[in-house]
Amino acid sequence: MNNRIHILNTHIDNLSMQETLSLVDSKISAHESLHHTVVNAGKIVAMQNDGVLRQSVNEADLINADGQAVIWASKLLGQPLKERVAGIDLFENLIGLAREKNHSIYLLGAKEEVVNKLVGIIEDEYGSEVIAGYRNGYFTADEEAGIVNEIVNSKANMLFVAMSSPKKEIFLHQHRKALKSVNFIMGVGGSFDVLGGKTKRAPIWMQKAGLEWFYRFLQEPKRMWKRYLVGNTKFIFLTFKSLFKSDQKSK
Repeated sequence: MNNRIHILNTHIDNLSMQETLSLVDSKISAHESLHHTVVNAGKIVAMQNDGVLRQSVNEADLINADGQAVIWASKLLGQPLKERVAGIDLFENLIGLAREKNHSIYLLGAKEEVVNKLVGIIEDEYGSEVIAGYRNGYFTADEEAGIVNEIVNSKANMLFVAMSSPKKEIFLHQHRKALKSVNFIMGVGGSFDVLGGKTKRAPIWMQKAGLEWFYRFLQEPKRMWKRYLVGNTKFIFLTFKSLFKSDQKSK
């Protein structure tokens, strides 16, 4: 895409939420396929040393910035992004688009009770016809081909994969050709847990202040301390290291 920037070893598309939705809508209407992913501070840090994850992200058709820290870094590095496009917000907007345009979605991920509850919530709000199929996110590598076939046979227009990184990025990248008939494929991380009521999302003011990570950390400090506190520190270091290099080149 000609509005794509490149910082910290990752590509990012400089699109607003509305522009992203319009692009997805146009691709589905044209019966084309779009492989979507997002980057945040933690994922960009992981990509520096994980070549498989880096390839899985950078070869996606559409890459949004899901994380206020990435927006701040883009401005500091002289390639300012328009806005944060949070994966969970895009996911919710696309469910609404599915109902509006008579598209259908497939949900893959989370625990069985969580995805079952989310399906019920979506059916109550948007109608049962929007759900083409669903499955929990616990399976072996040997089961992947069968699951991909199940998704394709569902005739879903959109696939949302709720698994942790790097599993979801690698799964979508490895199977993107087999999933070509699904117009839009996207990883949504822990969104099923949030929308299904298992975990809470940060208040709006914390989201706007770039503190959503801190709210998540407070919910599960033992599990999240390394991801956020150590990861965010590494991201700050990466950003200033890149800034220093660019300053040296300009001299």
